[in-house]
Amino acid sequence: MKAGRDRIPELSSIPFGGPSAITEYSRAGRDLCRDLSEELNIGADELYQVLIRSFRGHPVLALLGAPDVRMRAKRVVKRLRRAAELQKGAGTELVKFYAQFRKEFVSVLPQAKPERRRVAFDWDD
Repeated sequence: MKAGRDRIPELSSIPFGGPSAITEYSRAGRDLCRDLSEELNIGADELYQVLIRSFRGHPVLALLGAPDVRMRAKRVVKRLRRAAELQKGAGTELVKFYAQFRKEFVSVLPQAKPERRRVAFDWDD
């Protein structure tokens, strides 16, 4: 098993060196949460179909007097959908994290230096 900081290179490779790093970190984290949420939702849909097809009329479930396979599948998939919703919420919290950072620290951060314009090369000199 990998150490925690090595699992998600998109986030762990961003050093906290200034406001732009925090912007990049929150944006990357939000995108990861959004992608994971969507993947979990798609996985829930696929799993539901697989469970229904695989266990409909299964003899062991019939012997146990189990309720309908659809009901069981819904209970299982419900947890996966909840995980997807929580990931969506984590993405929202990352947006709020960035907004809170801007609110608390934007006034104390040093102002960015204006970019110096490059002088065009004069071929005639």
